[in-house]
Amino acid sequence: MQITDIKIRKLFDDGPMKAVASVTFDSQLAVHDIKVIHARDRFFIVMPSRKNPDETYRDIVHPINAQFRAQLEEAVIAAYEEALAAAAEAEEAPRYTEEELAEGVNAPLL
Repeated sequence: MQITDIKIRKLFDDGPMKAVASVTFDSQLAVHDIKVIHARDRFFIVMPSRKNPDETYRDIVHPINAQFRAQLEEAVIAAYEEALAAAAEAEEAPRYTEEELAEGVNAPLL
């Protein structure tokens, strides 16, 4: 099974949850709500889960073996790091109002 796409849906600054991702496998199956967590000085993923009546949680979907889990975790964390870098770069990009853009490239920065 090949990972064919990873989309980072949300990024978070505060708390241990840093992102929510969707992963597509073989361009045919999507798994949503994979969480990127930072705790104990490392990143890891948490698979989508549901709450049971006894207040425990059970994964809805999960890797069957450690090798595939490591591959999935590495790919999702790499996509998170890329999304984080892109978000930081976007914040550094010059921003103009629509009026300033209409006036031309010499418009002052916001």
